[in-house]
Amino acid sequence: MTQLITTDLVELDQNLGNAPETVIRHLASKVAATGRASEVEGLFADAFAREQKTATGIPGGIAIPHCRSAAVTVPTLAMARLNPKVDFGAKDGPADLVFFIAAPDGADQEHLKLLSKLARSLIKKDFTAALRNASSQEEIVELVDGALADKPAAHAAAAPADAVPVGAGVGAAGASAVGAPAGASAGSAARGPKRLVAVTACPTGIAHTYMAADSLVAAAKEVGVDLQVETQGSSGAKALDPAVIAAADAVIFAVDVDVRGKERFAGKPVINAPVKRGIDEPDKMVQEALAAADNPHARRVPHFGAEEQAEHEAEEKGEHIGQKLKKALLTGVSYMIPFVAGGGLLIALGFLMGGYLITKYADTIVVQNSLFNLPTEFPDNAWGPLGAYLGAVLFKIGALSLGFLVPALAGYIAYAIADRPGIAPGFVAGAVAGFMGAGFLGGIVGGLLAGYIAHVVGRLQVARWLRGLMPVVIIPLLASLVASGLMFVILGGPIVAITNGLNSWLSGLTGAGAIALGVILGLMMCFDLGGPVNKVAYSFAVAGLGAATIDNQAPWQIMAAVMASGMVPPLAMALASTVLNKKLFSLAEQENGKAAWLLGASFISEGAIPFAAADPLRVIPASMLGGAVTGAISMAAGVGSKAPHGGLFVFFAIDNFLMFVVSIIVGVVVTALSVIALKRWAVKKTVDTVEPVPVTV
Repeated sequence: MTQLITTDLVELDQNLGNAPETVIRHLASKVAATGRASEVEGLFADAFAREQKTATGIPGGIAIPHCRSAAVTVPTLAMARLNPKVDFGAKDGPADLVFFIAAPDGADQEHLKLLSKLARSLIKKDFTAALRNASSQEEIVELVDGALADKPAAHAAAAPADAVPVGAGVGAAGASAVGAPAGASAGSAARGPKRLVAVTACPTGIAHTYMAADSLVAAAKEVGVDLQVETQGSSGAKALDPAVIAAADAVIFAVDVDVRGKERFAGKPVINAPVKRGIDEPDKMVQEALAAADNPHARRVPHFGAEEQAEHEAEEKGEHIGQKLKKALLTGVSYMIPFVAGGGLLIALGFLMGGYLITKYADTIVVQNSLFNLPTEFPDNAWGPLGAYLGAVLFKIGALSLGFLVPALAGYIAYAIADRPGIAPGFVAGAVAGFMGAGFLGGIVGGLLAGYIAHVVGRLQVARWLRGLMPVVIIPLLASLVASGLMFVILGGPIVAITNGLNSWLSGLTGAGAIALGVILGLMMCFDLGGPVNKVAYSFAVAGLGAATIDNQAPWQIMAAVMASGMVPPLAMALASTVLNKKLFSLAEQENGKAAWLLGASFISEGAIPFAAADPLRVIPASMLGGAVTGAISMAAGVGSKAPHGGLFVFFAIDNFLMFVVSIIVGVVVTALSVIALKRWAVKKTVDTVEPVPVTV
């Protein structure tokens, strides 16, 4: 097997700068220089993106930046002993020992196990003491190889006589309980120790997963508690024995990703935290788990069976009614958007090929014609008979997809409230709203009604023989009947009137009124860059697309203003950080700026989040200013978009594309110049202290 570390990959007592990115870049360059990576920039970008997700500093003056990268050709360790130290985000201060773990995307299991073993060794005080005392690169390599082979460190500091080996019992099913500590009372010894189980997992699954596991085990042993850990890492996971889980008093989830097989722990008191807390504060997490085990009202892992609600009531405690409402609405919108995005683009393609009058011909063409029997009657502006036929097919598929807009919105709002039993009543209530012409407002009301009623019915105590029928028959029946009945009998009429009034008002907006609406939408889109306010403006625009026609183009114009405004922040940050004034931005921001060009052009507002997170008091106001300008210009010029997403790449679906681009350019320039001015002349903070947020394309 290829050696993981060599003397060429070790730096001793070097000054590698005062920021994590400079250290990571230097170590990435060493990996590439030894032929173990194909390029420096790709490896650095992947490693620093991982660093931005969760700081890799751990207690004891240690940092473990790590990543999987397509640039890595051989699993590799690079090590630096720093002078001066660099802050990698550990609570106890900066780090002087840095291990950079670089794994290929397809690393084999044996290499991953060795990398994980090294990470676990770094929480052992004797090992880190030996690393600090080493006088040569050869000695460092020898120590690391010894740790990977489970050999004792040659220069280990003397361990306390009562020290417990860290990591004992991790993943071992049915391990014996640890005895009570020396100071425990006879009564506690007689009762036996508490038993805990835990799951640790991080996105990369190389370092933090295993270090958190060992830290939790060691902390539990200090207080005489038996703790078994399941590490769900890249080198595989050995599932905890069901008997161990059944005997546990509580469970700890120290994870940054979803727990696989979470239903195995259903009903157990649970402590949830990021994986890094398992390294930084394992003793506190153990104490919290012990307290939860004795608390009958503690939060518990929800049940996932058909006879139980998927979310336990305890998870809802502490949530404000506004938070619950917002969560339900955003859930509905998130599930609705794919219907609208696909449907909107298909309709736009249908218009492109079949002409804008294809709406009058589509039903007849798709039923009576085929590729071998092309239509003879079709709009004059279609791309001939073949274009008319394909346009009609695309338009009809898109229209049918958009037909799910209101039912999907209502169905998944209800799902967010009552879980799976709420889906059917929600869809039915949404269909009723669509049938009555109540639009997306009716869908929201119907979804909330259906979800709440399904939730209430689901809490009824019924005979055991009836429980199996509750989620599949009784809850859908009663919730559909009550929610949809209320929509038909009482609520539908007033909501239809409100919807018609809103549509009439939007259709009549011209001049100053339309411009003011554009300003408001632009401000909302740029306020939180993909957050709730941004989503409200976007949902408002998307939900209105279904009502747009050739005679009522206001919804298309609103969609265009929203999309153009949402493109401004990432494009402006890209312009400012890569073209106009690079010196005002950190190295990480410059890297993010390169990606922001594509993100902005694609209408992904989140591309500006790294800049807003680093400097919100300058970036957000500047973005809102540019977004307002763009929204105003777009509405004033009557730009329309039949597509709900895609940015510049759906040019064929945008009316007056030239003014669409002009409005974006003006807003981008305004924002870029504003943020540069604020950074130059407003009170600044040191760039190196900023911890940017990663961007995923």
